[in-house]
Amino acid sequence: MRPAHIQRYILTGILTVFPLWLTFVVFEFVLKQLGQLSAPWVDALLIRAAESIPFFGFLLTTDWLRFLLAVLVTLTFLYLLGWLAHRVIGKRLLGVVDSIIERIPLVQSIYGGTKKLLAVLQTKPEGAQRVVLIDFPHKEMKAVGFVTRTVREKGSGRELAMVYVPTTPNPTSGYLEVVPVDRLTPTDWTVDQAMALIISGGAVAPGEIPFEVALSAAGAAASVQEHVAGSDEATAESSRLK
Repeated sequence: MRPAHIQRYILTGILTVFPLWLTFVVFEFVLKQLGQLSAPWVDALLIRAAESIPFFGFLLTTDWLRFLLAVLVTLTFLYLLGWLAHRVIGKRLLGVVDSIIERIPLVQSIYGGTKKLLAVLQTKPEGAQRVVLIDFPHKEMKAVGFVTRTVREKGSGRELAMVYVPTTPNPTSGYLEVVPVDRLTPTDWTVDQAMALIISGGAVAPGEIPFEVALSAAGAAASVQEHVAGSDEATAESSRLK
């Protein structure tokens, strides 16, 4: 009996500490990336400062302090960039940057696609269109997806939806699925709720989930088209302001 107790308690301890460990890993990764952005600049400034004030030479030998300064510098820069982006002059500068990037073939494809995806996901949907469930990888299973736009099938004119299916627990990677609109299972979830569901691996989930297709083809098409059109208008308005 004792070995069984040991195994159960160890497993309970692992399950208890796992959320904290995962949170630490995510924040550590984010902080490292933020620190690496400004680390060369911070080191260069400290070296120049140490030539005049010997105290700054001590900072060069303290890794955690240099890391903290680099993170603070990066966060300050991002804050100022966000503040500037909300001003007219900032929008004009971003428009100039966009026009330059659009002339670089490969970079433009990555930058433009990422920017459009983020713009779509940041749009606040008013209904069930944005977050849907699709048959993936087969009919007896569902995957959470985000409708990014709708198109029509060549020849038949059938309504098709472009659905981005993110992976768990990293939603920045995923699959692009082309799904007939009448095969979408609509939900009433917000993007934030869907992201919480995906990142948590299903641990943060609503009590009830629609599994079968609930709308008719016409109704689903109307719902999807309405909200995608609203998102496209918001994106176009944002681009026009720039």
